[in-house]
Amino acid sequence: MFIKSLLSIYKPTLILKNFISLQLSYNKKKMSTLENVIDGLNDVRCRIKVVTQKQKECYVEPRLVAVSKTKPIEHIIGIYQKGQRHFGENYVQELITKSTDVEILDKCQDIKWHFIGHIQKNKVSKVLMAPGLHVIETIDSEKLASAVNDGWKKLNKESKLKVMVQVNTSNEKEKSGITTDSVVDFYKFIVEKCDHLELIGLMTIGQYGYDCSQGPNPDFLALVDCKRNVCEKLKLNPSEIELSMGMSDDFEHAIELGSTNVRVGSSIFGFRPRKEKQ
Repeated sequence: MFIKSLLSIYKPTLILKNFISLQLSYNKKKMSTLENVIDGLNDVRCRIKVVTQKQKECYVEPRLVAVSKTKPIEHIIGIYQKGQRHFGENYVQELITKSTDVEILDKCQDIKWHFIGHIQKNKVSKVLMAPGLHVIETIDSEKLASAVNDGWKKLNKESKLKVMVQVNTSNEKEKSGITTDSVVDFYKFIVEKCDHLELIGLMTIGQYGYDCSQGPNPDFLALVDCKRNVCEKLKLNPSEIELSMGMSDDFEHAIELGSTNVRVGSSIFGFRPRKEKQ
């Protein structure tokens, strides 16, 4: 009866138009705006500062890498203009598309790209050509390390390319990374055989969805142990080795365990402002 009453008052086309208008309005509210993204960035920065200041030791505030995969150019430019410099990309083609974008090249001249996805050997040259490439965090084999080293050498760059060793701390078959017991030998290989690479640290993804209430994340602890072993066996200063671990769901916990580089995506770009209490 209610629907019949509506139809008797409004034309069906008007009802349809109103419904579509309401649906579009709802969808727009669900979408991240630049304002949402800036709010997300500020929120993450505050949370990093709070957890860093709680540390008993004098940790340097970790580097925040804003993972911008699938996100629009205007959002990258928007938070760059708010002081964000480090951005992470998982896919080769997306890194190339964004790093060569005319507007980004013009407005983000000091942007620093982190490649944080798996690289196939035949895609190495494409990654190395990306303007503003700052570090590849996912070196996980001697063949890949050699290919990146040789490729960088051919480009005649003045400085070495920063890289990290990816470690599969969770031992999951579907994840890339070397085993924990291979880290020292692989680290030594890069230092001694790849003279065009600057090895700055270790990286792990770890198991998704770990419940931190159960205690320290074993994957993060495993990476900390890898760093300790590398320092002891190769006589390196711990301050010379970074740890890249922690994402949107667990970056605060990662910082507590010693992370110096956190890769945060959805907490920035997918941020939704909290509802105000009525």
